[in-house]
Amino acid sequence: MASHSNGDKYSVLLPTYNERENLPLIVWLLVKYFGESGYEYEIIVIDDGSPDGTLEVAEQLQKIYGEDKILLRPRAKKLGLGTAYIHGIKHARGNYVFIMDADLSHHPKFIPEFIKKQREGGYDLVSGTRYRGDGGVYGWDLRRKLISRGANYVTQVLLRPGASDLTGSFRLYKKEVLVSLVERCVSKGYVFQMEMIVRARQLNYTIGEVPISFVDRVYGESKLGGNEIVSFLKGLLTLFATT
Repeated sequence: MASHSNGDKYSVLLPTYNERENLPLIVWLLVKYFGESGYEYEIIVIDDGSPDGTLEVAEQLQKIYGEDKILLRPRAKKLGLGTAYIHGIKHARGNYVFIMDADLSHHPKFIPEFIKKQREGGYDLVSGTRYRGDGGVYGWDLRRKLISRGANYVTQVLLRPGASDLTGSFRLYKKEVLVSLVERCVSKGYVFQMEMIVRARQLNYTIGEVPISFVDRVYGESKLGGNEIVSFLKGLLTLFATT
């Protein structure tokens, strides 16, 4: 496959916690779609001390695919998504950075579409959206759908961020843009992705969108619970008051 990189390299940040079943599949799919597309890439696994042996699985994947493609940057314990990105960025050699979940809810088949969209518009970031075009959500019960839709609706009304999916976490950033945004974000957990978009608009970064299909995790348990919902509402009000 001829290279389509144009000198660009894409770093994929994969924060993991108890993803030993999912990690081999998501890495295989990433290698497949990057390989078929001819883009230069690396996958950075940031495991937060998973007790299920995720890091050991990652070490085996590194032996299979090579240390140039799979970088392991583990941490001793669970420290949060925002700090995981900060940690991962420090080791990223690409000038573009993908963030995505390791639980197979984000399919790597959309990666070429993200790259195409970014190149067409020169966007500072491209966000996957479940709520435009042929995007959608599969495998969620009504409660989860209502929470997600409601969160996005309330956020649109209060903050008018100019993007349709605020809580999604499948995105492509110019590396320097991601660094700039992460440094400014103060939120944790479910609110973090939303704040990234809000801050991007504040700083006049350009945002493109790609419709994606979001599929609920196959293995493991969802990390969204009552505490996350309360934290989201608090974070939303904080952003409303400070932006």
